Amino acid sequence: MSRNENEIRTLDPATVDKIAAGEVVERPASVVKELVENALDADAAEITVEIDAGGIERIRVADDGVGMSEEAVRKAVQQHTTSKLRSLSDLERGVSTLGFRGEALYTIGAVSRLAITTKPRGGETGTTLTLAGGEIEAVEPAGCPEGTAVEVTDLFYNTPARKKYLKRESTEFDHVNTIVTRYALANPGVRFALEHNGREVFSTTGQGDRQATILSIYGREVARGMVPIEEVAEGPLDGMSGYVSDPETTRASSTYISTYVNGRYVRTNTVRTAVVDAYGTQLAPSRYPFAVLDLDVPPESVDVNVHPRKMEVRFGEETAIREQIEETIEGTLLDHGLIRTSAPRGRSTPDETEIAPGSADRNRERSASKSGSPTARSSRASAEGSKHEHDGGSSGIEESDVSSASDIPVDGEETGPRAHEGSRFGAPTRQTAFGEPEGPSYDRLPDLRVLGQLQDTYVVCESEAGLVLVDQHAADERVHYERLRAELAGETTTQALVSPVELELTAREAELFASYEDALAHLGFVATREGRTVRITTVPAVFDATLPPDLLRDALAECVSGDPGDTVEATVDDLVGDLACYPAVTGNTSLTEGSVVELLSALDGCENPYACPHGRPTVIRIDREELAERFERDYPGHAERRD
Repeated sequence: MSRNENEIRTLDPATVDKIAAGEVVERPASVVKELVENALDADAAEITVEIDAGGIERIRVADDGVGMSEEAVRKAVQQHTTSKLRSLSDLERGVSTLGFRGEALYTIGAVSRLAITTKPRGGETGTTLTLAGGEIEAVEPAGCPEGTAVEVTDLFYNTPARKKYLKRESTEFDHVNTIVTRYALANPGVRFALEHNGREVFSTTGQGDRQATILSIYGREVARGMVPIEEVAEGPLDGMSGYVSDPETTRASSTYISTYVNGRYVRTNTVRTAVVDAYGTQLAPSRYPFAVLDLDVPPESVDVNVHPRKMEVRFGEETAIREQIEETIEGTLLDHGLIRTSAPRGRSTPDETEIAPGSADRNRERSASKSGSPTARSSRASAEGSKHEHDGGSSGIEESDVSSASDIPVDGEETGPRAHEGSRFGAPTRQTAFGEPEGPSYDRLPDLRVLGQLQDTYVVCESEAGLVLVDQHAADERVHYERLRAELAGETTTQALVSPVELELTAREAELFASYEDALAHLGFVATREGRTVRITTVPAVFDATLPPDLLRDALAECVSGDPGDTVEATVDDLVGDLACYPAVTGNTSLTEGSVVELLSALDGCENPYACPHGRPTVIRIDREELAERFERDYPGHAERRD
């Protein structure tokens, strides 16, 4: 390396500006966040957000706030200008406002083409200022209403490396939708309207009623399931308000837990964990409630400057705040008598549990009669947590005296009145287990002899190399995934539903449906949408039961992330991976010996038997050498003794 290449040098201002902008402006949603915060600080009663192509091509945020004079708007696009701070002490005390009008505009203008049209309240003439790459191009008088409209086009046009990492249009808009939703929920007294590609996504009333705002954004079904927080437990918070959902109004991700600190939307694991923990066992694993929580915190006790975009905060009394939030929500749920009508996946309520040999079948049948059809049951039983099982065993190893040869099929569906009966794994004292012949020979899997089940979740096997554990859900999921892929590889056969399935979607879910409508049609789902209500009339023939609403909703949520170059085929593959979860046998399910052998044989026939479609392992092995080490069979002197 030459001396010149290793020399310490000062970066030119343009490069510094672009680096600084990248810390704040990560994607179109970052721009929307800054501009919406500015509008709220400008005392706006109405805020309209217009987005084209997910915000990659155009973003426009208009408000009816105080507006700016020509002199003010000229200053606002300069570096290190703000209408919020007066001294360092303001920053150290914790700023009570949201956006820094000048700071945001300068930062956004450094990586885009920017046009600001503004008129102060009571002013006679407005001003339009255009900016490109941080440089002012023109300042002209303009006829416009009072308030400010900021239009951003060609985001990252001068930083192609950043633009390259933007996701596809639907993904970027989903982030924008989330940001606008969060601020609309935090400010029910402000009328918000969000448009994408000229079509209204949602609009709120702005009448100060937060439940009405929830209705506008999430729909009637969710709004009915929300209850207000009326009594706050003792703790360091000055106050806490908002709504939480009943235990059955849930989704497969935590996207719908919205947290605000002194009116500012923030991400905080402390609050999210407290919310979920407050529900205890009323929530199935990896199901998340809806929540809109506004925490009133003394400004000096929270640090809002731990994140460049002020999206995260640090609490001074984190543990005490978490306990106060959890106690408040738990009390709210108890006060409203919100007892779940069905037990979470893999668990039974006390009055449903009967600990006795052979009782698993009766418990399962009783649970099925309470929770509806097998399809609906498997829908509740599977979600994000099905792909990341962490259930604990609850019933131990059971033995049945029933000698019927009928076993549980691999796909978990009943094939007859005695489908759940069969020879279960023997108790530990069953000596014949050690003398049984070797299991079947496999092509991809090692030769295995089934020993039993652990916690009704893992199949325990012996191989020549050591101990083998098979995750029964991950294994069955892989089998279903490859079966679905094979059946959908050719021309998709469809079947009409006797009773169409209707979904009431949130604003976000409606946008996702629009984005993936082609992919769903490719799979064989025929659906029509009016507003936020979707009617599914036809499904692929491979799904031989009515599609439960939660399945489609969760599958759509899983499709949020992706690369801009994703094809319809790639999207379909993601959906198939999610759909394979639902019919797969879950953890905490007692299986017969025959059904385990069938499952292992089907897994052996897969192209990739070692991972589920989401990448989780299906099989793990503990080598005999590791077992020997664990039991310290190599201690000095052992070699001279008998094994």
